[in-house]
Amino acid sequence: MKDLIKVQSLNTDLATLLLRLIFGGMFVYYGFMKAAHYETIAPMFQDIIGIGAKLSFNLVIFAELVCGFLVLIGLLTRFAIIPVFITMIVAYFIAHANDSFDVKAIAFVYMLLCLVIFILGSGKYSADAVLFGKSSDKSEK
Repeated sequence: MKDLIKVQSLNTDLATLLLRLIFGGMFVYYGFMKAAHYETIAPMFQDIIGIGAKLSFNLVIFAELVCGFLVLIGLLTRFAIIPVFITMIVAYFIAHANDSFDVKAIAFVYMLLCLVIFILGSGKYSADAVLFGKSSDKSEK
């Protein structure tokens, strides 16, 4: 009976890879769409944090496209997730502050996923593991 109740992860590194691929892929897509339609979207982008609308928009593109790609491949994942997390904080608490939760729910979900990715790191199947020999397998340490 004890064996039936025992809950065990099938493979944390595989789950981390899947999470990174989905999360990073979505942000690369969002960032690419913003960059591809820069001239159309930039004039509509507002200066909601006081650093200028163009700089704000460029930072969002950087966070989504560049940092999303780094998360996708698992390179410097914990550092790369920080700009994405900040972007989601601004989106949730400032840009959509007066909106209903239905409107800002996606920013909330991504904000929470940023925390999960930060905690998990890049995992065994990542560019970090290849380049720096990092692994979450405790038997190799």
